[in-house]
Amino acid sequence: MAVDDLWYLKKRGPNRPDGKPGPFLPSKRHGRGKRWRVRYTDDTGQPRERLFDRKPDAERWDATTRADVARGVYVDPDAGKVTVKAYGEQWRANQLHRDSTAERVERALRVHVYPVIGGLPMARVRRTSIQTWVKDRAQVLEPSTLRVVYSYLASMFLAAAIDRVIGVNPCQGIHLPDVPRTDLFVPTTEQVYAISDAFAGQNGKQGLYQAQPLAAAATGLRQGELWGLELEHVDFLRRKVIVAQQLKVIAGRRPFLAPPKTPESCRTVDLSQVGAETFAQHIEAFSITEVEIDDETNPRKPIRRKAKLIFLNGNGDPVNRSGWSHLWTPAVARAGLPKGFGFHALRHYFATVLIHGGASVKTVQLALGHTTPTITLNTYVGHWPDAVETTRTLIDSALRRPTAAALAAVQ
Repeated sequence: MAVDDLWYLKKRGPNRPDGKPGPFLPSKRHGRGKRWRVRYTDDTGQPRERLFDRKPDAERWDATTRADVARGVYVDPDAGKVTVKAYGEQWRANQLHRDSTAERVERALRVHVYPVIGGLPMARVRRTSIQTWVKDRAQVLEPSTLRVVYSYLASMFLAAAIDRVIGVNPCQGIHLPDVPRTDLFVPTTEQVYAISDAFAGQNGKQGLYQAQPLAAAATGLRQGELWGLELEHVDFLRRKVIVAQQLKVIAGRRPFLAPPKTPESCRTVDLSQVGAETFAQHIEAFSITEVEIDDETNPRKPIRRKAKLIFLNGNGDPVNRSGWSHLWTPAVARAGLPKGFGFHALRHYFATVLIHGGASVKTVQLALGHTTPTITLNTYVGHWPDAVETTRTLIDSALRRPTAAALAAVQ
């Protein structure tokens, strides 16, 4: 029997005077605690039980639970008692995130999720709980940043629903603040040279960091890709730059070499004459010496080796992003560039030069190492003037009302 009466034994007392069976004998628990117990086997084969005050509630639970187990949709009621923070840490530990992504996820959950809803049991989080969290975080985060943090939270609850820790994913029908569309700031050629010249005379006659803005503008490399370049990756004879790794900096450890951002980021970039001269002048002014560095380009076989990195800091070590910001921000001010002007804008310069020179979407995508042409189009959609003009011409040709003379000529 699946539903047990805990207040009475299955054993009866003496028969009544009329010969009918006597009443069931009370158990030691009679009158104490919940009376009805449902015993069942969950979807993992483990025996379970749940107690109820009323027999109809117990019977209803018994029927529903047995059906859920049979259909493979059973949700363990105890699993949902784990807090958002406890489940979040478990979920985070099982993700195949890159080091930098793992660092961002950890910080996002620790700073923006756990202080607000971290103490709630997973099963008690409702859609309104998530929407209230979004409204609260919208007061302190930019819409674009909030969307990134929310994506981590939504992924966590989706995993919980798939694993049947919770019955329903509360991250459904959530409204997020609109992200205002902002135009890319693309520096002019004069501004590229201005930021380069702002480093002149620092850490050497030419300036140890002077070549980096020009090299980035000439190749479109991401900052980590540029810092991860070794001497062997610049082929002056064939005028190519090989992107095979990047320099990564995460909290709590020294800079190390890692695979590029995506498989598509492994690429060969054509090296212009200006780019070749920039690299050559830097290499001539600052002799390239070997530095000891952790190489995790093959995550399964990390090694420590010597590398001839082209760009190092003033101490002859791999560049550290935190130290770089103390150099970059004053240089931006000296160059007269807008506050907040970032190194990534030099990548935009490279892309738009190709676009305005007539390069196709596919060509630009491959040069930048984007995963898909869609990313390239979405980022630089407003920078294909010829395509826009072609669209206008095609529509005008197709939609223009025929003139009387044109109709007469056809007849």
